[in-house]
Amino acid sequence: MGFGDLKSSSGLKVLNDFLTDRSFIEGYVPSQADVAVFEAITAPPPADLCHALRWYNHIKSYQAQKNSLPGVRKPLGQYGPAGVADTTSGSPAASKDEDDDDIDLFGSDEEEDPEAVKLKEQRLAEYAAKKAKKPTLIAKSSILLDVKPWDDETDMAKLEECVRSIQMDGLVWGQSKLVPVGYGIKKLQISCVVEDDKVGTDILEEKITAFEDYVQSMDVAAFNKI
Repeated sequence: MGFGDLKSSSGLKVLNDFLTDRSFIEGYVPSQADVAVFEAITAPPPADLCHALRWYNHIKSYQAQKNSLPGVRKPLGQYGPAGVADTTSGSPAASKDEDDDDIDLFGSDEEEDPEAVKLKEQRLAEYAAKKAKKPTLIAKSSILLDVKPWDDETDMAKLEECVRSIQMDGLVWGQSKLVPVGYGIKKLQISCVVEDDKVGTDILEEKITAFEDYVQSMDVAAFNKI
């Protein structure tokens, strides 16, 4: 594993391709893996390597949180696509002019301007507060059920009343209709919307078929995520 030489255009091209469908080097949040690769790069990737540049600028924004990012830092050769060896060499000694222009992107807070640090911390706090207030997406499904009676003499109005009497947190009953199945027998076809974490088809079947005087069986006619 590796990216080749991250100090060369070919290595940055490998990194760009690697980040085409990824936000970070490992996982779904910034980590020590991103820090390790970031520090091996001597300058921002060129604009035509848009995925690598996007990642570079994103990780750069975490400079003050370098040491608090999760994960354990590993050698460069343990990151990147399989079949590519790491050949990144140590940084050459910088000239005096380069020293003057060099910016320690992951320097300590003590070396930063206090006002800049305060502003950065304020923005991070505002972002965290905003994210905490964002409502969590609740996974729901729309289900169409076929409830079959014992025979043509079953009171279908009473059968539907029994089914709708089932009340659960995360369950909302919808429209219904009677559908002929033959020999004068009709089945109840009824829809409902459920929260996936709270209500499943197994528990619905258990509760509906508990009305043994009216219900012969229950089947799922349609199931769609919404």
